[in-house]
Amino acid sequence: GPAEPEHVLKHEHRNKLSVCNKICYAVGGAPYQITGCALGFFLQIYLLDVAQLDPFYASIILFVGRAWDAVTDPTVGFLVSRSPWTRFGRMLPWVVLSTPLAVLSYFLIWFVPPFEEGKVIWYLFFYCIFQTLQTCFHVPYSALTMFISSEQKERDSATAYRMTVEVLGTVLGTAIQGQIVGMATAPCLPGPADIAKTAYMIASGVICIIYVLCAIVLFFGVREKKGETSEPMGFFQGIKLVMGHGPYAKLVMVFLFTSLGFMLLEGNFALFCSSTLGFRNDFQNILLAIMLSATLAIPFWQWFLTRFGKKTAVCAGSLSVVPFMILVVCMKSNLIITYIVSFAAGVGVAAAFLLPWSMLPDVVDDFQVQNPDSTGHEALFYSFYVFFTKFASGVSLGISTLSLDFAGYISRGCSQPEEVAITLKVLVSAAPIGLILIGLVILYWYPITEERRQGNRKLLQELRDEADSETDSTELVNMI
Repeated sequence: GPAEPEHVLKHEHRNKLSVCNKICYAVGGAPYQITGCALGFFLQIYLLDVAQLDPFYASIILFVGRAWDAVTDPTVGFLVSRSPWTRFGRMLPWVVLSTPLAVLSYFLIWFVPPFEEGKVIWYLFFYCIFQTLQTCFHVPYSALTMFISSEQKERDSATAYRMTVEVLGTVLGTAIQGQIVGMATAPCLPGPADIAKTAYMIASGVICIIYVLCAIVLFFGVREKKGETSEPMGFFQGIKLVMGHGPYAKLVMVFLFTSLGFMLLEGNFALFCSSTLGFRNDFQNILLAIMLSATLAIPFWQWFLTRFGKKTAVCAGSLSVVPFMILVVCMKSNLIITYIVSFAAGVGVAAAFLLPWSMLPDVVDDFQVQNPDSTGHEALFYSFYVFFTKFASGVSLGISTLSLDFAGYISRGCSQPEEVAITLKVLVSAAPIGLILIGLVILYWYPITEERRQGNRKLLQELRDEADSETDSTELVNMI
């Protein structure tokens, strides 16, 4: 074809991000995943067996902490969009200023205070404070994608790097926490659980150091460009806008149910392995197997969704786990079978992690095609999706810990009542399967097929090209 006009090439070159920039940007995604994984897998078992809280109070801490986390997202998003531009940018100061306090509060979650009376308040307070500060890091970090380059291609490439690091972060979080804590879990020893307390503190110390290093790499490795930000919307206005778009509402419902299912599995699997199956010394390796297989499965799902379409991929991904969930509950406890099941579960977890993020852009495109005058609301679709999933995880953890309370769970008991075993079986198989099936029924009515998706793509590309050629001609006129 004809050579590109001089100014277009210059524009492209100026917006190129080096591989180093992209890696530094991606590293910023790790703290959220590492801490999230450690809390997701281990907080329940820690509160029950190390801090020795009553399951009823533990369920309140888990639910309120997550629900609070859900509410802070849109709030911080609103504050970030209102914050002034500094010489370091608008987003990066949030990242830097929140880090020291976030790290401190994270450490204190995993510290058993030397008093009995105010223990519940202690955990509730530091868990909520940590969630808030973590949000002050992660929301601006997510929005930073828009401001590291104005080229869509460069942003997509940086996002791919970020996704890779985030998945590695989940593996790292599970590995560090699991291996350090796993060496010291001895829930059947009478007397103080000092060895376990120390192990949890060492693990959280290591994770705190990684958190700080990642923040430093992000701050020094990324240049934030000044960009246009749209006028921020109120919370309820925002909800009305995004939920008013049919395909988005359906997509959110689909993932609300499927992710609820996967979260029940995640939140209770450690307890299920250690108390029902009796793998006290292996459960951290079982969790690691889930996470490693999830990492390996991501390229497979990437290929699968380009080959068979996204709706099929969600269906296959969610259903692939069902037979294994049934198997792990029906078999007599068998370590090899449990490893096979966790490996298979990882493949499903990868689908549950990857597919919503690959489908959200299609819904945003669809919204733009149907509302050509309303622009700049992309972030809302993402932040409300995060809001709903976090809320769901709070509900799932709260309900499951509460049901353990009803079943008569004994903190650090060597053997649990039969009801606890039954409850855990329901929580890691029957309940998730039911929720996944509900999600798939809703998916059946999700209207964005591959044809519609590609149609939207073409339309938007044409609109962008028109806009580009207009700005190009004005630029040329100005140059002349």
